[in-house]
Amino acid sequence: MTTLFISDLHLCKQRPDITSMFKSFLENKARHARALYILGDLFEYWLGDDALDETALTVAKWLKSLNESGVTIYYMAGNRDFLLGDAYAQKSGMQIISEPHVIELNGEKTLLIHGDAECTDDVPYQQARIMLRNPEWQAGFLSKSIPERIAFAEQARKQSEAHTQGASMEIMDVNQSAIEALFQQHQVKQMIHGHTHRPAIHENNGTRRIVLGDWHKQASYLAYNDSGISLVHA
Repeated sequence: MTTLFISDLHLCKQRPDITSMFKSFLENKARHARALYILGDLFEYWLGDDALDETALTVAKWLKSLNESGVTIYYMAGNRDFLLGDAYAQKSGMQIISEPHVIELNGEKTLLIHGDAECTDDVPYQQARIMLRNPEWQAGFLSKSIPERIAFAEQARKQSEAHTQGASMEIMDVNQSAIEALFQQHQVKQMIHGHTHRPAIHENNGTRRIVLGDWHKQASYLAYNDSGISLVHA
């Protein structure tokens, strides 16, 4: 059976078209899969499991239905939804996996990551990432009122957009040395990640790095089965 991988949907109420595409994907392609791996940024941002909007609630029902149909669903945190926790995962029928995570596909050890930690040339982002992943900072953020969290998230999104527009594409891509270090550290020849929104299959010195696409204009997923791999944009 097929194993599916997706990332960077950035679901939010402002883009109901993407949410509709995801519903169709879950009801059709994903229904016939063995497993679905979500490698981060399923949502545009995450304010905490106690602050669910209509989009999050609806998506939870869809995912739970998929899981109850027999499909195992795995979720890895992205740079936008890293606060998604056990309560929402349980509501959605998902299993949270930590980053990095090694699985086996057709006998091949494969490393799964979101990808943002490997964009090491983007120094301002990496500095912000250290703060955001600090458990003390997260506890403080989650102790704030929901309106306060919304205000922070909106401001952070504006700052992120400004930073993205001002930075070169090379700086915002993964650093090749960081990628090579991961291959060596985990003794794997295959890696799958998202984050960069640059879908491609990179073959280099006996290694394969598969980059997942975003869903801003179309559905994008990786299908992996006995026949091989297929990186699809439809």
